[in-house]
Amino acid sequence: MIDLRRLREEPSYRAGIERKRMRAGLVADVLEADEVRRALQADVEQLQARQNAASKEIGKASSDERPAKIEAATALKDELAAKQPALAEAAARLRGLALQVPNPAAASVPDGGEQDAETLREVGSPADAPPLDHEEFSVQIGFVETKQAVELSGSRFAYLMREAALLELALVQWVTGRVAAEGFTPVVPPVLVREHAMEEAGFFPTDRAQVYEVDGGELFLVGTSEIPLSALHRGEILDTGALPIRYSGVSTCFRREAGTYGKDTRGIFRVHQFDKVEMFSFAHPERSWEELDAILAVEESIVRALGLPYRVVNIAAGDLGAPAAKKYDIEVWLPSEGRYRELTSCSNYTDFSARRLGTRFRVDGGTQLVHTLNGTACAIGRTLVNLFEHYQRPDGSFAVPEVLIPYTGFDHVPARHP
Repeated sequence: MIDLRRLREEPSYRAGIERKRMRAGLVADVLEADEVRRALQADVEQLQARQNAASKEIGKASSDERPAKIEAATALKDELAAKQPALAEAAARLRGLALQVPNPAAASVPDGGEQDAETLREVGSPADAPPLDHEEFSVQIGFVETKQAVELSGSRFAYLMREAALLELALVQWVTGRVAAEGFTPVVPPVLVREHAMEEAGFFPTDRAQVYEVDGGELFLVGTSEIPLSALHRGEILDTGALPIRYSGVSTCFRREAGTYGKDTRGIFRVHQFDKVEMFSFAHPERSWEELDAILAVEESIVRALGLPYRVVNIAAGDLGAPAAKKYDIEVWLPSEGRYRELTSCSNYTDFSARRLGTRFRVDGGTQLVHTLNGTACAIGRTLVNLFEHYQRPDGSFAVPEVLIPYTGFDHVPARHP
């Protein structure tokens, strides 16, 4: 949720919002709705004050004066009763509009859209295309089965088979241990949440089209564990000394992938169901940008340890999701496509979600909203896609990355040919 006072009073705050892609005229509509709501609020508060004063006068009035005083107080009560529904309606309209307004983009975010991301660094040398792309290799060696999965569940579903299933479990265990060493408490959260959780995490209403509803809309399948992790301190006041509070969520995630028809249909790069290890942090506002750098450093260390060539990009304002003030993507070189593809990302939501969640920390004389941040430690399916290409051997076998061997119990998978 945006800060309405800052929207009214700070041109730079408003400019940060307008740098993002959103409905034309939305900010003007919000400001107009806010003005209506504040005017009605002032009227109601004035009537309440007059009604309280009139009630006190009744107690002081003589018997001759009392009927007139009662009549005046009753008239004020009726006028207040007529104003309150209008105020409630104005507040609801304002809230509905304000929920559509994105978090302002930080000043360090480049302008533009998807093609305008700023490359900050490249690490490692791009490899040549392997004999088989990830889809062909995974099928030939028996790692992925899609034919029966499509019959069972539809497009963009797959069975992960044999040693690939063990590789997934190895990735989860290795990455979870790695981020735990950085102070992220491991959590296996619920993946079905109520609507308020989606809204408070910053995903509704803007990303509703990507979410699966179940139980008649009573519950929703999460597309990332940051949603249930954000709710761990919903409505709480945290001790300042405890910040940052860090969690890592291990969960299955679900996304409709609306708007991606025809994209990445081969293999398991873009699927409706996938597993992920997610980092989440509640941070002090004065140190949240340092925390974003720390999360990015963890992500980079994981990709480097897997031996994957990558680049870090600063996402442009028009390509940021609604909650993010800034986002870094780590894109790994996918040899078969001859280009970098997104593997993980990390974002600073500043106080956008915390305002909806009501998560604060103590300061002298009161409380203040925390900042929330998130970052993908490992998107398992996409990581496997990259491993299938970078670790296949010319003879059709697969070499297990060194860091995963202690978790798999094997260092290679022999070739399997049709």
